[in-house]
Amino acid sequence: MNACEFPMMISAVACCMAEGKSADEIALIGSVLSQLGDTLATIAARQALCAPEND
Repeated sequence: MNACEFPMMISAVACCMAEGKSADEIALIGSVLSQLGDTLATIAARQALCAPEND
């Protein structure tokens, strides 16, 4: 997959998810997925900084 295919795939998934949804539903889905991404980034950072070297 080249550098442009991945963001295009994500955009296509977003369009499919938004189809038939109200603006409020789309906003809620977006905020939930943003929180999910932020939480995963926090978990990864904690693991990188706080996990023992041998893990």
